[in-house]
Amino acid sequence: MLEKAALIIESFRPDGGSFRLSELSERTGLPKPTVHRLAADLVGLGWLERSGAEYRLGAKLFELGSLVPHRLDLRETALPFLQDLFEATRETVHLAVREGLEVVYLERIHGHEASWLPSRIGGSLPLTCTGVGKALLAFSGTELMEEVLSRPLPSLTPHSITDPARMRTVLEKIRVSGLAYEEQEAALGMSCIAAPVFAGGTTVAALSVAVPRARFSPAQLAPAVRTAALGLSRVLRRGG
Repeated sequence: MLEKAALIIESFRPDGGSFRLSELSERTGLPKPTVHRLAADLVGLGWLERSGAEYRLGAKLFELGSLVPHRLDLRETALPFLQDLFEATRETVHLAVREGLEVVYLERIHGHEASWLPSRIGGSLPLTCTGVGKALLAFSGTELMEEVLSRPLPSLTPHSITDPARMRTVLEKIRVSGLAYEEQEAALGMSCIAAPVFAGGTTVAALSVAVPRARFSPAQLAPAVRTAALGLSRVLRRGG
């Protein structure tokens, strides 16, 4: 039953939206009566919330996720650098880590007039459709890169890169420059610059600035992103 409950929770990925009982049954492959029973139990635990006929992830899951030690430590260490990056750019900034073939967002800071983005704290998106994801993928080793490129590449917008050969070239350029660019690949009208964060020679995270295309200026944004990533990497290398 625990595995079936996990299937229900996992079915909310990648965007954590709301679903009706019939949709959860379809997404999990479980019979509707089973989903109904387990969903009721998960609501009782606070892991799901119910609004009318729809279910969504509960606040209890976020509370539990925020207590994962290494992620909590990383987020707290990164916050000053994210705040500095936000103050320098006044645009939406992200901190993310890799989980399997996806990127998971640990933090997001934005102003009052932030543009819509699919990123959510605790939410996940495909590695290849985001700036932070591409930065993580480019510096996570050949084995992971080949695994990703051997599969069909997901698409979130018409601008998402789905050609493995083109993605390979993009990742090679990221390794040379140390910066990842994403142009309307996760959300139409939005562009992003990201940089990897290292600790002990290993890529542990990535941070980014997301900007509406109308005011996207890589020459101005890139130095700020690079400085924040280098500063965080330096602190992590020293052990916090």
